[in-house]
Amino acid sequence: MARDTRQRILDASLAMFNTQGEPHVTTNHIADELEISPGNLYYHFRNKDDIIEQLFARYEERMDAALATPGDRLPGLEDIWLQLHLIFECIWDYRFLYRDLVEILSRNRRIRLRFARILKRADDSAHAVMRGMGQAGVMRATADELAATATNILVIATFWLNYAAARGDKDEQIAIRRGIVQVMMLVAPFLRDAERVHLNTLTQAYLD
Repeated sequence: MARDTRQRILDASLAMFNTQGEPHVTTNHIADELEISPGNLYYHFRNKDDIIEQLFARYEERMDAALATPGDRLPGLEDIWLQLHLIFECIWDYRFLYRDLVEILSRNRRIRLRFARILKRADDSAHAVMRGMGQAGVMRATADELAATATNILVIATFWLNYAAARGDKDEQIAIRRGIVQVMMLVAPFLRDAERVHLNTLTQAYLD
């Protein structure tokens, strides 16, 4: 029963943080949403930052899985598309971390260090994928161009939701779809003709 309550607190907190913004949600709000006493909530979590750290552990595990690259072959266009889907889906499910990123990182050193590790892992993964596509001949680009594209991919993926919110986009799911396409457009100029045609077909179908 205690484990069920703990999971309910985490699930409710994630939903409320995502919809209302983490700074606007207190532990009392979470307790009220679940119709439990604040004391019951504090039995499971010391404070709101404790809840955030547990949610971040879930996010971290999922993002690590999404960032895995093919180990037995060189990556292709479909690999990037699939990986971006997994990454952006993770960002969507834990979007409060990105939307309130500066606020959360500024007050929690442990999460700041763990998020830096995720960014380093994502950076390594993006560079590895770009190098692999260059080696496979799918992309025609210099080493510097591949490295710059990898970094640009990481920057756009990390801050796309913040950009979309600042621009006034109301539907974050549509914003994420556009974010995936925006990232793929970074790769497009370096693709061989056949892959570029394939990418354009995928993009049009995805945005329709």
